Amino acid sequence: MEQGPQSKMLIQLVTMRMPYGKYKGTLLCDLPEPYLSWYNAKGFPKGQMGQLLASIYEIKLNGLEYLLKPIKAQFAKR
Repeated sequence: MEQGPQSKMLIQLVTMRMPYGKYKGTLLCDLPEPYLSWYNAKGFPKGQMGQLLASIYEIKLNGLEYLLKPIKAQFAKR
């Protein structure tokens, strides 16, 4: 089964780690909401990382983190 762009993004949110800053090494899905709010106010970085950070911010802001739990569980086993 082929994954669409949204599926790939959700997988990246649960497998990619923050590459820099205060939370370097933290999975993007585990970044604290206040940190993401700070980025939202400051402006997200350009490129893929900025898109991923903006996406996890929106997910957390809207209380949709539960949607990531099964994906995280599936990919944590790999």
